[in-house]
Amino acid sequence: MSGFVHSLKAVYIIWYREVLRYWRDKLRIIGSLARPFFFLVVFGGGLSHSMSGTMRMLPGGVMAPSLDFVKFLFPGIIGMTILFTSVMSGVSIIWDREFGFLKEILVAPIGRTAVALGKTLGGSTVAMIQGSIMLLFAPFIGIELSLGLLLRLWPLMFITSIALTSLGVLIAARMHSMEGFHMIVNFLLMPMFFLSGAFFPLRDLPSWMDILVKLNPLTYAIDALRQSIFRTMELPEMVLKLLPQAGLSLSVMGHNMTIMDDVAVILAFATVMLGVAVWAFSIRE
Repeated sequence: MSGFVHSLKAVYIIWYREVLRYWRDKLRIIGSLARPFFFLVVFGGGLSHSMSGTMRMLPGGVMAPSLDFVKFLFPGIIGMTILFTSVMSGVSIIWDREFGFLKEILVAPIGRTAVALGKTLGGSTVAMIQGSIMLLFAPFIGIELSLGLLLRLWPLMFITSIALTSLGVLIAARMHSMEGFHMIVNFLLMPMFFLSGAFFPLRDLPSWMDILVKLNPLTYAIDALRQSIFRTMELPEMVLKLLPQAGLSLSVMGHNMTIMDDVAVILAFATVMLGVAVWAFSIRE
């Protein structure tokens, strides 16, 4: 029992260090918000006029006047914030390894599993904070930021953060240099983001792209966030049922994905990624 408590303390200390390093670095906070804010303003503002009219006209001639491109884009921006922050948190492992701090931790009487879990939870918390800061822009685009909406979004954001931070830890555990980590991460991040349905409706896609989109775990996270936001907009039930046909929510093999379906996929991915990340970190020499 004492060993378990000792491991929990180690997880907490590593988690606390990750969060404290983030909170003290104000330039990092501002800089990491610049990319999603840029996408929201430039893409949202630039494409809103041309895309919103198309989105409001649903199949069957049903109109949804409260829908627009910026509201469609916003959950994708939240997903992007979590994606980049979570995966890039793996940098801290390589940074600590290069400066000798990781070696000092590993020779301490704590298991490597505790170190990996602390790093994962720390990166996930930072990603949650970043995503929550982006949520503050919701009222400016016509989305009411209620407690009910936050209670829907935060669990989704947390599960997604755990899954993607685990991916970052997994990559960092197998990398020997900062350059190698950045090369692999950049190779993964942009396709994951652009093939997640963050920017475009998921209909009439080329078959190869449709397959990649539906194999992408981020697609399900963004779909869950988007459906949660749409359901707080008090859209008529008829409009909600037509969203999959319009490509505004996800349909897989003819099945219209519900929020719980998306959560099940994200949870499965998070469980696998966390397990593999802990294993990869534990066998790292």
